[in-house]
Amino acid sequence: MARAATGPRSLLRPRTAKTPRAPEPEEADRRERRPLPLPLRLLAMTCAFVFMVAFAVVLARLTLHPSPASEALTHTNMHPGRSLRAYLDQPALRDAVKQIGGNLLLGVPFGVLVPVVAPRTRGVLRVLLLTAVVMLLVEFAQGALVTGRAFDVDDVILNTTGALIGYLLLGRRMSRAVHARRPRS
Repeated sequence: MARAATGPRSLLRPRTAKTPRAPEPEEADRRERRPLPLPLRLLAMTCAFVFMVAFAVVLARLTLHPSPASEALTHTNMHPGRSLRAYLDQPALRDAVKQIGGNLLLGVPFGVLVPVVAPRTRGVLRVLLLTAVVMLLVEFAQGALVTGRAFDVDDVILNTTGALIGYLLLGRRMSRAVHARRPRS
């Protein structure tokens, strides 16, 4: 048995080739993601699309419906945080929770459904960007076209935060389950 003379340590112990440990078969199966069978993928994408259309209708009814009763309360807000402070300064906590919670909940479906319906939008930044753009368009439409409604940048921030919550809680997992990449051979 020949030893390579590479220094004092080589004399103390024999040199052994280090080979990476091969993963156990069941461990390797757990790591690789297998896509759902095609019929289940199509069903999941169809259901997500139907829910997205239903959500768009609800969003339009909630945000683009005139509100003459609140016309005196509406004001355009271009300063992040101003409306949030106004909500939190209200004497009734219930109104603040309703405004802030409602705007957060309005964004959650984007975070859950968008990565399933459109696999190219997978990823937190893409989902957030798409949600922010859609919500900006909704807010611009409110401010320009609807009586009793106004543009509010805080609504866009809250809706986008809701999309982030939806994506992190459920959207990422659903998207990975429906659009898993096939293992390389």
